[in-house]
Amino acid sequence: MHLPATQTLVVIGGGAAGLFCAVNAARLAPSLQVIVLERSNKLLAKVKISGGGRCNVTHACFDRQELPGYYPRGAQFVKRYQHSFFTTDTVDWFAARKVSLKTEPDGRMFPVTDNSQTIIDVLLQEAALYGVQIRLQTDVEAIEPVQHAASSQFVLQIRQGEPIVADFCCIACGGFSKPASFEFITKLGHSIEAPVPSLFTFNAPAHPLVSLQGVSVAGVSVKISGTPFVQTGPVLLTHWGLSGPAILKLSAYAARELAARNYSFDIQLNWVAQGGQSAATLSTFFSDQRRMHPTQQVSNGKLQGIPQRLWNFFLEQSGVVPDRRWADFSRREENQLIRLLTDMSVHIQGKTTFKEEFVTAGGVELSAIDPQTMMSKKLRHLYFAGEIMNVDGVTGGFNFQHAWSSGMIAARAISADRTGA
Repeated sequence: MHLPATQTLVVIGGGAAGLFCAVNAARLAPSLQVIVLERSNKLLAKVKISGGGRCNVTHACFDRQELPGYYPRGAQFVKRYQHSFFTTDTVDWFAARKVSLKTEPDGRMFPVTDNSQTIIDVLLQEAALYGVQIRLQTDVEAIEPVQHAASSQFVLQIRQGEPIVADFCCIACGGFSKPASFEFITKLGHSIEAPVPSLFTFNAPAHPLVSLQGVSVAGVSVKISGTPFVQTGPVLLTHWGLSGPAILKLSAYAARELAARNYSFDIQLNWVAQGGQSAATLSTFFSDQRRMHPTQQVSNGKLQGIPQRLWNFFLEQSGVVPDRRWADFSRREENQLIRLLTDMSVHIQGKTTFKEEFVTAGGVELSAIDPQTMMSKKLRHLYFAGEIMNVDGVTGGFNFQHAWSSGMIAARAISADRTGA
């Protein structure tokens, strides 16, 4: 097949997925003209702020059976594409460009520099090396497919500027919070799963727990009452409610359920779940304390893993006076304390976006995307990468891993199509 001397790939979106697609497509197909269009005035905004400015590049999950389980939406899609570009491939890609990653105890992987600018710099260096054109403050209003006798192209209508003609188009503009924002995609024949927020913290403004802001507990079980949704992990108390990995993961898996409830719901907290404590074992512990330490104050005999401030709060809520001795610790007080420790009910009213890392559940329906190439099944040479698809992961680097994987797979497919391989 005769190929024109120059073909053009336009990538819509200058985030992780878009830029990764662009630099790899330009590297794999040197004769391909690659243009990145970014509607804002800066590239890689989420990369910059991720992980508190350190960039949580990926997660140290190297089990192909396990990885898809970290995606509340799109797990089967991830399972089908992960053999093409896996976690190990991400680590190797950055290592080959002299960016080493380190693994933290919770599995998150960061650059050893602890600076997101390291990741930004290597991507921009690749863009410069392979001649990727970057156009900021360029907003795409519409994509118009144009069929020719032997090929197809796209005309991209720009809000302020001349239209751009592309032989290949990759939509990698991230998630949208409003269904109307997807209109330029639905006009191409693709269906959208309505977006709802994911990865958010829980507001409990009227609950006395908010007086304990800054207190963190390692192994708390959090269940959304009346649902099967439950997570166990660290919980952080804030001045507005509850945060921490257990809360964020729960918000991801239950994103649609909580949206349907308008973010008004109850949760059940087991503060001693990690230690495997139950009402029976706690009752035995308290009996032993009465017998072995009758003159010791209850406030000095906190359970392992419960911070002192939280222990004092539980005692106060149970009606235990500050100088109560174990010998005088009543059964009524014990029962109330056990209930608070193992089955505390908190009403949640509202949510708060986790830092600036807004993630949506929803996007382009996956049934119309080929997971082996990221190409549309409806329009040849139209590709997708990143969060614009109905794929989202829990906190910890999984959303970036999806960005790298989908971006690379699209780049390879475009390169293969361009070169006729």
